[in-house]
Amino acid sequence: MRIHGVDFTCAPRRAKPITVASGFLEDDVLVIEEIEKHESFGSFEGFLTRPGPWIGGFDFPFSLPRELVRDLGWPAEWRKLVAHCSSFNRVEFRSALDAYRATRPAGSKYAHRATDLPAGSSSPMKLVNPPVALMFHEGARRLLSAGLHVPGLSEENNSRVALEAYPGLLVRGQLGIRESYKADARREQTPARKAVRKRILTSLRHGKPLGIRLEVEARALEDDGAGDLLDAVICAVQAAWAARRPRYGLPVAVPSGEGWILSAGTSS
Repeated sequence: MRIHGVDFTCAPRRAKPITVASGFLEDDVLVIEEIEKHESFGSFEGFLTRPGPWIGGFDFPFSLPRELVRDLGWPAEWRKLVAHCSSFNRVEFRSALDAYRATRPAGSKYAHRATDLPAGSSSPMKLVNPPVALMFHEGARRLLSAGLHVPGLSEENNSRVALEAYPGLLVRGQLGIRESYKADARREQTPARKAVRKRILTSLRHGKPLGIRLEVEARALEDDGAGDLLDAVICAVQAAWAARRPRYGLPVAVPSGEGWILSAGTSS
């Protein structure tokens, strides 16, 4: 089975491309063959149309909290919701979220999806550090446009499967590694963070925490202080885990229109 892992950005460019780790899964071994860098959305859209079958783990929120959607009167069905949000430009979308947040009481400014708590992920409303709302705004529309099968959200008859991944869940929640392993600022890309990346890779090579044994040329991943290469590979590991499970490991009752982060709420 062909597997992809995607470390996404809402503003791809040479200094911060969309990073895609690709390989194949045989039994419980994931072999990463190549890592690509897409410096524009056009290049990334070309990747999405590559023939299947393949399963990809994408590191951005696929949808918004039902509470937010309900309160704003936006469409509840995922395809209609994504189309509706795509009708906003970035400034308009940001303004809509800012205005909604201003109506909420202190301490509850952000609505969350059901998957966010077990995954330890930020609300998809968040606009900074990281701007996951903008990642949804740019990413989900491209999944929809490419006609991908998005389990739990868009049941297409398509062998190209997109699943929501989150490296932070694997590293912090499942491996229990709380130390930082990456930083965008070069001055913060320390030997200590590199040592943490090595620990993560050692665990993945031994099949921890998801039972998928990783085979990859590790030097570039260890040396990448921004962590983009490692995050893409982690997303691929999460997609490989899903490929071995019924319903891609998603709960039976995924909240309508919200989606689910791979392996959230499970131990393996």
